[in-house]
Amino acid sequence: MKRGGSDSDHNSSEEDTAEKSKKLRTINEHSQTCDWGNLLQDIILQVFKYLPLLDRAHASQVCRNWNQVFHMPDLWRCFEFELNQPATSYLKATHPELIKQIIKRHSNHLQYVSFKSHFISALTVVFVNSKSLSSLKIDDTPVDDPSLKVLVANNSDTLKLLKMSSCPHVSPAGILCVADQCHGLRELALNYHLLSDELLLALSSEKHVRLEHLRIDVVSENPGQTHFHTIQKSSWDAFIRHSPKVNLVMYFFLYEEEFDPFFRYEIPATHLYFGRSVSKDVLGRVGMTCPRLVELVVCANGLRPLDEELIRIAERCKNLSAIGLGECEVSCSAFVEFVKMCGGRLSQLSIMEEVLIPDQTYSLEQIHWEVSKHLGRVWFPDMMPTW
Repeated sequence: MKRGGSDSDHNSSEEDTAEKSKKLRTINEHSQTCDWGNLLQDIILQVFKYLPLLDRAHASQVCRNWNQVFHMPDLWRCFEFELNQPATSYLKATHPELIKQIIKRHSNHLQYVSFKSHFISALTVVFVNSKSLSSLKIDDTPVDDPSLKVLVANNSDTLKLLKMSSCPHVSPAGILCVADQCHGLRELALNYHLLSDELLLALSSEKHVRLEHLRIDVVSENPGQTHFHTIQKSSWDAFIRHSPKVNLVMYFFLYEEEFDPFFRYEIPATHLYFGRSVSKDVLGRVGMTCPRLVELVVCANGLRPLDEELIRIAERCKNLSAIGLGECEVSCSAFVEFVKMCGGRLSQLSIMEEVLIPDQTYSLEQIHWEVSKHLGRVWFPDMMPTW
């Protein structure tokens, strides 16, 4: 019986090997006879959308069918361009010209453009030739006020989103021109030095749609060398009357001594992110001046507990639903009281275990159960990775 079983297994193994060989021959024959040039254009289009610009251009030279796909309008609705090549790279000489050729041909199709490059000429071609841009993101590009005027002249009726980061050649007057002319603008992101009372009033005019999202980056690279102006409370009030549901998101990357102009009176911030150490005094002022606050993230504070500041924020900020604390200190009792005051509306509660300081009332083991009880769900503090 054993020998018979062995023969059966041997025959089965031979049949499997033969079947696999047959499948391999079929695959090889298909690969040799497959005409990649006759693939469906919809399939090629989906592949092209994932290719970097230069690879996409090279692929378009394979055959006539692929070249036709390269020039299909759907491929150029969304256009992302990033070019920061070293000076010795041969790509530096070829990329801008390629960009200009493509944009010139497909400018009427462009709707969503993301641009990061030191080659302002390519972006200028976009502004001059496009007529239907609805979303524009510009990062670390030497765009200037005259360029923005060209953008507005050609896309004022369609532009709905504008995000600008690290664009030092743009002035408050330049961004004000955009707000004055692009009445359909719903989302705007810019550096604090471009924010002005005039801009907020322009965004508050009757002819302008209600803004949905305003992001302000407040950044300082060198302590004490950047002057931060003050926005009048009346300008913020007018802005909120016009756009009462707007999300005002502010990212702060400042040194402690540079916070003096901020949070001196009520501002309509909904989301606050502090990327560097922030003092107890500033966080105390946040609780007094930001009644619309929805989310608060503090990366670092220092060695003084934030008990009073957290309680004040819970009392004043009735819409607070998310908070994150990094290198800070809070007593367990104060933290439980904070959670109790906010209740179940805290949908996001990200607190490092090192933040919580045990006291006479609660230990670290007890606080998990107490916080979970007030949240109405199971909660644990975040753990620092040990790798």
